[in-house]
Amino acid sequence: MAAYFSLILVLVTLCSGLVWMADALLLAPKRRERLAMAQAVDADISEENAEKITRESAFVETSRSIFPVIAFVLILRSFIYEPFQIPSGSMMPTLLVGDFILVEKFSYGLKDPVWRSQLVETGKPERGDVAVFKYPENPRIDYIKRVIGLPGDRIVYRNKQVYIQPACAEGEITCPALKQVARIGVNQGEFSQNGMPLSRYTEKLGEVSHDILINPQRPDPIGYYYREGKLPMGEFIVPEGHYFMMGDNRDNSTDSRFWGFVPEENLVGKAVAIWISFEFDRTQADLLPTWIPTSVRFNRVGGIT
Repeated sequence: MAAYFSLILVLVTLCSGLVWMADALLLAPKRRERLAMAQAVDADISEENAEKITRESAFVETSRSIFPVIAFVLILRSFIYEPFQIPSGSMMPTLLVGDFILVEKFSYGLKDPVWRSQLVETGKPERGDVAVFKYPENPRIDYIKRVIGLPGDRIVYRNKQVYIQPACAEGEITCPALKQVARIGVNQGEFSQNGMPLSRYTEKLGEVSHDILINPQRPDPIGYYYREGKLPMGEFIVPEGHYFMMGDNRDNSTDSRFWGFVPEENLVGKAVAIWISFEFDRTQADLLPTWIPTSVRFNRVGGIT
């Protein structure tokens, strides 16, 4: 839907701008000529009649009125910030269902809003970023996950623990070793899944500390993991130009463990802030529709880590 909206926005902006330009260059001068001819015949032509002669059509007036607004929205949404809504719990506890976030579009390069070809390179994802991207198996769908692996990294997910061996830099003699990502326990039972209390941990990826959820009773679905060549199940080497993404709700997230890597061209931007957050606790038996919020979580408004 977002892709269609971008296309519609571009078309409306282009059409309204062309109509406005055509009027300014072609039609408006002709209207002024007709006014000059009318004034030559009747020097005392009334202001009302003069206004009627030079008045633009309703279609042109509407195009002229909406073009600056639509153009501003297009530039803002395509190159600066775009709002997204969190539809699932795969990024809990960092992001909850009902959070509305802002995605910084220029973090990973400026792309055209229709074909998404890169226009200007502005930066690369860093380990620990919360990123929005086009789902590789269906680019019409937007996903949001955390960047775990960078190009060249070796990632191992085993017994609900993440291990990372960073890519060996060019010219480096001693390459980094495979290390477990450090984490400490926070609590158990604050969040639950199907009645099962989840364990909350604080995990550190480089300089980024964030919380994750683990279901200790659920075995790792290794048989469903993406198999990369002859590597053991649960082990991944990130190709150049690709990234390995995982949800913070580790046992309730369909991510790179299951469908592989995210190409760089699929990146949309970096999630930087929650601008509003709603709770939706209504049921079908309630008088009001379920899509109407029951409350606002003002305490969640702010930056994302």
